Amino acid sequence: MVFTTPLIFEFQQMPLELQNLTGGYTTLPIVKDINLSLQTGEWLSLVGANGSGKSTLLKLLSRILPPQQGAVLLDGKAIHSQPPNLVAQKLAFLPQQQIVPVGLTVRQLVSLGRTPHQPWWKWELDSGDWLKVEAAIQKTQLEKLSDRLVEQLSGGERQRAFLALALAQEPKLLLLDEPTTFLDINYQLQLLELLKLLNQQQELTIVTVLHELNLAARYSSRIALLKQGHIWQIGTPKEVMTPNAIAQVFGVESVIIQTPVGLQVCAISAI
Repeated sequence: MVFTTPLIFEFQQMPLELQNLTGGYTTLPIVKDINLSLQTGEWLSLVGANGSGKSTLLKLLSRILPPQQGAVLLDGKAIHSQPPNLVAQKLAFLPQQQIVPVGLTVRQLVSLGRTPHQPWWKWELDSGDWLKVEAAIQKTQLEKLSDRLVEQLSGGERQRAFLALALAQEPKLLLLDEPTTFLDINYQLQLLELLKLLNQQQELTIVTVLHELNLAARYSSRIALLKQGHIWQIGTPKEVMTPNAIAQVFGVESVIIQTPVGLQVCAISAI
């Protein structure tokens, strides 16, 4: 008699999947029929001209806007039909502009990231939660600023504090809406290098809206070019960042240059 070991197939759910997603404000659709999926540890950047639907799409992904059609699946479950605290245990959203709380220290702000993991009747964080708060502060290199008031921080420091808040949630998926806006180039690179480290070391799946094409090309695994609410093209930076694609989506004549940090776009003139 021959005994055989049964084959076990492990199905890995996509962390994020969009199915025929359409949505916008009131009854007006801004993004239409979006279909895509993300692998664990992938970094996808949404780029496009003003009004192309980038931020609207991110708001649909983050549950801020309800879909008019289709679904956003997080680990195979529609996020708009799940309780907010359960979604927040897996997904964190860093908006373009944050409301700066008055009178809160950095540590107190970051501790709010543990709220989705707290039962409604529990007001105080336990030692395990505080360890996760301190870990988020360390990851964002805010140890020396942890007792400072958030309103006293510089723009770059403040952005790191809100990133630490998001990381304290222990998300599998991090959404960021133009995280480098209002930051000078030094702080832009610091923030994106930190995200790159988290993406690579922890397999944190990231979706960013980035205004700067060269930063998107430098840091993203894939880029989705949006035009008039549709994904015009999606692929690796090498596949997407072509003179023809830049002309079609942005109306700009360009050349693509190979640099020590990868492909970069040099805009020549408006078309």
